[in-house]
Amino acid sequence: MDHTDEKEVRLKGINVSPGICIGKAYLVGKEGVDVVNKYYISQDNLQNEIKRFKSAVKRAKDKLQEIIETTPEELRQHIHILETHKVLYKDKMLYGRTIETMEKELVNAEWALKQVVSNVKRMFDNMTDPYLQGRAADIVQVSESIMQNLMGAKALDIGAIRKRVILVASDLSPAETSQIQLEKIKGLITDLGGKTSHTGIIARSLEIPAVLGLERATHLIKNDDIVIVDGTAGCVIVHPTDQTLVEFEERQSNYERYKAVISRHSHLPAETVDGIKLEVLANIELPEEVVSVINYGGDGIGLYRTEFQYLSRLQFPDEHELFDNYKDVVEVMAPRSVTIRTLDISGEKGLSYASDPDEKNPVLGLRGIRYCLKNPDVFKTQLRAILRASAYGRVRILFPMISRHEEVLAAKKLLANTADSLDKEGIDFDDNIEVGIMIEVPSAAIMADVMAKDIDFFSIGTNDLIQYSLAVDRVNRQVSHLYQSLNPAIIRMIKHVADVAKNNNVEACICGEMASDPMNLPILLGLGIDRLSMNPQSIPIIKKTIRSLNVKDTGLFITDILKETSETGVMKILMGAYGNILQDTGYKHDKGVLTNLSTGGENSI
Repeated sequence: MDHTDEKEVRLKGINVSPGICIGKAYLVGKEGVDVVNKYYISQDNLQNEIKRFKSAVKRAKDKLQEIIETTPEELRQHIHILETHKVLYKDKMLYGRTIETMEKELVNAEWALKQVVSNVKRMFDNMTDPYLQGRAADIVQVSESIMQNLMGAKALDIGAIRKRVILVASDLSPAETSQIQLEKIKGLITDLGGKTSHTGIIARSLEIPAVLGLERATHLIKNDDIVIVDGTAGCVIVHPTDQTLVEFEERQSNYERYKAVISRHSHLPAETVDGIKLEVLANIELPEEVVSVINYGGDGIGLYRTEFQYLSRLQFPDEHELFDNYKDVVEVMAPRSVTIRTLDISGEKGLSYASDPDEKNPVLGLRGIRYCLKNPDVFKTQLRAILRASAYGRVRILFPMISRHEEVLAAKKLLANTADSLDKEGIDFDDNIEVGIMIEVPSAAIMADVMAKDIDFFSIGTNDLIQYSLAVDRVNRQVSHLYQSLNPAIIRMIKHVADVAKNNNVEACICGEMASDPMNLPILLGLGIDRLSMNPQSIPIIKKTIRSLNVKDTGLFITDILKETSETGVMKILMGAYGNILQDTGYKHDKGVLTNLSTGGENSI
């Protein structure tokens, strides 16, 4: 190897699971399935070829069932993910279309499967939402296990790894990730995947540092290379220098110490110095994440995104499936509240079985409440399931992507009609269920005083609100630096919504990423926000920070903040007033740069 290849290399990916680990790389691959040859079969041999394909599917499905039955206890809550993959083995999009291709083109099973998966992947790759893109991985991972059986390739056995290593892979399926033994696997690095991928979700639940979406990690990293995985900052360092090793060993030690301190008190209430209690809630995507909510001391679920059940299939789920899913979450969380957000997805970009080829810009198109109001049967099915689940705990309904007052009235009317039908059928539900709306579109924030008359709570989705208000695509590297949560315009907009909430006796909750950063807390408390919802891992540090703040003081401090006209000005006042507290709750202040030990984020002041 040329000496230049041994120079330190830093790779930037997606910070999926926090923490730092240092060790030797262990590359894992899909042996023997990269090159697929095409050949034609005769009509006489067609049925034998289809039978060979079905047999490969059965063997793959049986192997998955074996994995499900032997999954370690610490991963039992993720069985639902594996069960979803089991269903995909007989999914029409994969199974049915492969057989159709074989019959129509008279080609071998491997080639037919490859073509079908390529088409499906192309469809998902055109989606802008990373969560939706992640669902393509489910199809690809299931197809790879079938392909291995068709081609006689050896399947990856992570459970057989006997060394303490850092896994490096193009991608990992839920079945593969569920075989991870904590005493062997230090961290995860993959070319594909993201925060909402199953690999990411499992890595977070196991508290294994993980950086995903590195694109070319498997080409740049070799077996036994020394690598550093900083899952907090989303950074991977290959061939670290001695100086870098010393630096990250110190960071690793600091992080572990910091984590131990904040976790010790995560189940204590989030009560300010002057005795004000705040609710610190969790955002979840999948039912399995409920365990993390409880473990990290969450006071409830402030945002339960319900799209997954619609995305992992080729047709709309029925009421009973939805009800079972919601009921499980509500029962586990009881008596804590669960806020269930109704379907927030666009026809063309989210559901292949309900596509609209004319949808050119889905971010500004038929999504969220607009989609649901245009498809009332789909909407009512979900509302029935949510209402039925409300009989088993404290449930709140949240309508997404509200931009007009008429949408609130129309959604509530459909909810009332749905409740009437359940009542006539003698089915139990909470007839005083609370209803809220997402404030993520500037028009909703401006009209908050009108909308407050018809709802019980606001849930401010800062991710989209910032993006829409500042006209900044947060995943566009050319303009992402303009995506600033402490932009004075955003602070003023949140103040308006919080004031409206207080004047109308409705709750105001922040459920975007802004809620998970301790730096924002003095401002949010000063604006009058009393409920925060975030990823479960952020709950302990947010609770600890709240216990260091005085609400009365933040109310006085916000007067100066509101006079500022730039992010820099806001930061200077913030650090002047709360620099010591932020340093004490996980921030390191050095030469004008504030680094958050829990997120790896930096802010210049």
